[in-house]
Amino acid sequence: MSCTELPDAPSCGRNREPILQHLTRLLACSRKVLEVGSGTGQHAVYFAPQLPHLEWQTSERPQQLEAVKSWLAERPSSNLPQPLVLEVGDAWPEICADAIFTANTLHIMSAALVPQFFVHCADVLQPGGLLIVYGPVKIAGEFIGPSNADFDLQLKARDPNRGIRDLEWLDRLAQRAGFSRTELNYLPANNQLMVWRKSDNQE
Repeated sequence: MSCTELPDAPSCGRNREPILQHLTRLLACSRKVLEVGSGTGQHAVYFAPQLPHLEWQTSERPQQLEAVKSWLAERPSSNLPQPLVLEVGDAWPEICADAIFTANTLHIMSAALVPQFFVHCADVLQPGGLLIVYGPVKIAGEFIGPSNADFDLQLKARDPNRGIRDLEWLDRLAQRAGFSRTELNYLPANNQLMVWRKSDNQE
């Protein structure tokens, strides 16, 4: 399959470098990262070769898996195994990771699935592991820029259960699952990169 036939998410090309700058720092001591909702796989094939000390495990819903496989076939890397099937609301694959990364997923999945996402992440992560989430959030009930308010309307028009989430709500869900937030980074185009750390006392 040639590059022209590959599924393309243009936002990946725009945001991958700012995200990588943070991942290089955050994942310096990591050995296995689970990416939840790998989309087309474009993030994975860009990040993995530049983080050769770790294994980057992609995952997606069944209907999206072929897109990820096509990018992994086009841009293979020794630290990029085949993607796993992962539905947030179902049982997750038996995997142990010291970091989880997800980009532009929490506003796409239904609000009912977001609490389950945090619970499953706690099950997968080792004590002290990092949960790294990229995407837009509201802070103190306010959108970060008018474009995010417009985007939220578009999301809700497609599905009322979608929408840009409140950071405070995410923090509460994370805390219930045994996480505490350690970072909030502001990235281009009104997006944030949030980091939660799993308690050392959890198994």
